[in-house]
Amino acid sequence: MTPADLSRTVLHAVHCAVEADELPAAVPTRVTVRVPPRPGCGDYATNVALRVAQDTGRPAREVAEVLRKRLAAEPGVARVDIAGPGFLNITLEGTSYTQLVRDLLHAPPAAEPLPLPAPAPGLVARLGSDAARWSLLWPAGFDRAGLLVQRDSNPLFRVRYAHARTQGLLRNARDLGFASAPAEGDGDSAAPLLAALADHARITAARDPERLARHLDRIAGAFLTWQTGCAVLPRGDEKPSAVHGARLALAEATGNVLADGLHQLGITAPAHL
Repeated sequence: MTPADLSRTVLHAVHCAVEADELPAAVPTRVTVRVPPRPGCGDYATNVALRVAQDTGRPAREVAEVLRKRLAAEPGVARVDIAGPGFLNITLEGTSYTQLVRDLLHAPPAAEPLPLPAPAPGLVARLGSDAARWSLLWPAGFDRAGLLVQRDSNPLFRVRYAHARTQGLLRNARDLGFASAPAEGDGDSAAPLLAALADHARITAARDPERLARHLDRIAGAFLTWQTGCAVLPRGDEKPSAVHGARLALAEATGNVLADGLHQLGITAPAHL
């Protein structure tokens, strides 16, 4: 279940509770879910009960309990807990991590790039084809010259560097004699990256180049944060373990998604950067 799917599920639970006269409130137009800031608080959290409670005049924890019972019965939801004044912490069924990685490893690449206006010849001459195309996808006022600088504030560099980093990890793993092997792994530390990857199919289906570019930047940032905080490869005399295989599989899946997204934008995804 992707974050977008879960948001619709939560909104549906609120709608059903209102229709059943369990909550005398207006149904929100949209509901957001986010990755909790601390491990052990479920896969996603939402403050919808606090918002709905403002209309009902009832304590937010009472509203949360009504919604908790409905959400816990939804397919794909393993558990729902109430935290603090009425936050709902939602744990999804445990197959999501491994199955998501497997699906991304075997997903076919995009057939063709998305339609984009052709960059002006002068812009291509100044920035090169890749940076010129990316510059069309970012908000007005963006420093186009910054696309030529290899630094973290450059979103094009960040996305392409994250892809090159995944390829470097795969090369080093081959030298060490092991390959990626999807398995349950760093569920908490990798949660922001997994949430971004889970959104890939929905984002690409929208065929919106600007939205895809922002999505790739989100994935790249989440990947670089995750891989900095964990050992994807064995260190020193350490032997490759199942954990390393699982982490490498997540890195490989991330590389596939970044390459696929860049291809759709007509931008190259170098293996070395």
